[in-house]
Amino acid sequence: MSEFKIHTVETAPADSKAILEGAVKQMGVVPNLFGTMAESPNLLKAYTQLNELFTNTSFNAEELTVVWQTINVEHECHYCVPAHTAIAHSMKVDAAITDALRNDTALPTAKLQALKDFTLSMVRDRGNVPAAAMEAFFSAGYGQQQVLEVILGLSQKVISNYVNHVAETPVDPMFESFAWKK
Repeated sequence: MSEFKIHTVETAPADSKAILEGAVKQMGVVPNLFGTMAESPNLLKAYTQLNELFTNTSFNAEELTVVWQTINVEHECHYCVPAHTAIAHSMKVDAAITDALRNDTALPTAKLQALKDFTLSMVRDRGNVPAAAMEAFFSAGYGQQQVLEVILGLSQKVISNYVNHVAETPVDPMFESFAWKK
């Protein structure tokens, strides 16, 4: 396998530079994931737009974290689990939630557990979610909008998880303290 380049603002294709410059302004660095994605400006643009769209759904910070981390753990993403642990901390998500997600144990509330279970079903069943799983999700208080928003979150995570798998993206120093293995 060839080694994937991790771009900086200076080495990135012209159409990726603005997004990388924005990352530096927001985070102080170009995360390795962005630097890797920068080789394909349209992929980088799609990922960042999906992230923005997903973070502006009806889900709160805990629910966003449940969707992201459920998918990251299921996909065994060595990069995204630590990154989203750090993101969850910055969003003030209770460590009990992030620990349960990282360790694949029960979540502290029935509603969050229903979201995790539904998200797992969406991933494992490739969108062919069984009727019982749909009913359990709706019974927990979620609706059709949230079904579609889980699909939006999944589309974002497929991009990042798969890029990290094929590129073997190194975990950034800012996420290393949250390193994870299944």
